[in-house]
Amino acid sequence: MAHGTKYKVAFRRRREGKTDYGARIKLVDLEKYRLVVRVSNSYVTVQVIKYNDIGDETVVAAHSKELQKDFGWLGGSKNTSAAYLTAYLCGKRALAKGIDEAVLDIGLKSSTKGSKIYAALKGANDAGLYVPHGESILPDDDRISGQHIVDYAESLDDAELKVKFSKYIERGLQPADLSNHFNDIKSKIDSEEV
Repeated sequence: MAHGTKYKVAFRRRREGKTDYGARIKLVDLEKYRLVVRVSNSYVTVQVIKYNDIGDETVVAAHSKELQKDFGWLGGSKNTSAAYLTAYLCGKRALAKGIDEAVLDIGLKSSTKGSKIYAALKGANDAGLYVPHGESILPDDDRISGQHIVDYAESLDDAELKVKFSKYIERGLQPADLSNHFNDIKSKIDSEEV
């Protein structure tokens, strides 16, 4: 007579809250490239991943650290603008490798309209990588380019500006120039061999 528990221990990555295997199987069954967007406490990472029986293969990737190091980005490394630019860079790299379509993989993040994840989706789409989506979930262009920050910064006096935007000022970026700086970095990405 067999004895034992009927309880089945979940896979380690499920227990750690890192992988939703049900959602993963649905994505893998599509047999398409996945645009994987991950936003950490400090950075944004965007990858185009291809499923492989022995393990996923990262075909192209971009990290928001690259924006600062290679393109001179002075803004934050995990904000909406950085998410857009990182995915824009990854989208350009994917096109250079002959990849023109992918499906979005947001992992265990909640789907929130206008979030950084959807800013990244818009960045990849604007680069030319087709990722199916509904237009209503995307953040507006002013939010992506940081125009809302520029408008807010212009409403502050000098003392408040130095307190609230000290990190930007330390890096040499005046908050009022953020939107123009965003457009300059996007142009640099366009002109680079990625």
